[in-house]
Amino acid sequence: MNQHTHSHIVRFDAVEKTYDGINVVVKRLNLDIRKGEFLTMLGPSGSGKTTSLMMLAGFEMPTSGAIILDGKPIENLPPHRRNIGVVFQNYALFPNMTVGENVAFPLQMRNVSKADQKDQVRSALDMVQMGQFTNRRPAQLSGGQQQRIALARALVFKPSLVLMDEPLGALDKQLREHMQLEIKHLHEQLGISIVYVTHDQSEALTMSDRIAIFNDGIVQQLGSPTDIYENPSNPFVARFIGDNNALFGKVHSVQGAVCHVRLDGGEQVVRAKASSSLRPGARITLSIRPERIHIDAKGDNDNVAAAVVEEVIYLGDHVRVRVSALGSNDIVIKVPNGSLHSSAMTKGKKVSIGWSQADCSALQ
Repeated sequence: MNQHTHSHIVRFDAVEKTYDGINVVVKRLNLDIRKGEFLTMLGPSGSGKTTSLMMLAGFEMPTSGAIILDGKPIENLPPHRRNIGVVFQNYALFPNMTVGENVAFPLQMRNVSKADQKDQVRSALDMVQMGQFTNRRPAQLSGGQQQRIALARALVFKPSLVLMDEPLGALDKQLREHMQLEIKHLHEQLGISIVYVTHDQSEALTMSDRIAIFNDGIVQQLGSPTDIYENPSNPFVARFIGDNNALFGKVHSVQGAVCHVRLDGGEQVVRAKASSSLRPGARITLSIRPERIHIDAKGDNDNVAAAVVEEVIYLGDHVRVRVSALGSNDIVIKVPNGSLHSSAMTKGKKVSIGWSQADCSALQ
């Protein structure tokens, strides 16, 4: 047991949450969060991710199950006794206090001496590059600056765990991407554990050590960004993370890690990588990422099909080509801008497309 509590800072143990006794928002959540890791809870709205975070913060009570922090159950501890830093999307700064007073607030609640408060506030503000704003009021700051202050306030008392709920949701794209990297670097410098909630998949892929994908109150998959993108465990995960082409069919045969799939509405048999549970006759969804499909495919592809270009969309760094093939008129291919094919793509053009069996997952 000791070994376990040593490597994990948080454990959700069969945690459930219902607000009305009928609809269960979080269903038997079992999740370990490792010390020092950046774990993102990702999912559509209503999937249970924010409720899970709020139970960990102490703003919601679990209906059943246990939440263990540093080896101790905390379901009955009030939020201020959990020693967890929290950052929200709306910043939740006190408008009548200066920046310095806002950041000092958690230290006052912990009865830190005035002299120590001053030093700790200064170092927290320097950490987020906001040292020169100590005497300003929140209303005099931009959204990005306010978010930095909220971050300093969450870090000032040196918590071992920080929770962030959509903290960059209100910022514009460029600033959001800049802050993603800043938070990631702070995480690396400080070695704290961060639990981050977002519905933005690229944010989750950029920042996380591991991602827990929520849907309908259940963690659908837990793994590294690479693992979740390359090896989705079911059609929902494949659809939710990144762009994805889905083809439907039945398993014709399985040989080890390879299966042959007969697609709906066609004679074509496609080779795909199979999970160990697949059996002949099973209905499956094939998942293929747009950047893994090649145009004018040569014989080194495991799967080749005839296709017709339906639409070409120029997106700067790549061209998005939609083709009809294999009984679907909605297969999307990403072609890098400046490659051989990007300029030659026109509507109605006949092409062949191909992809490797390793890039094609058969999911149930």
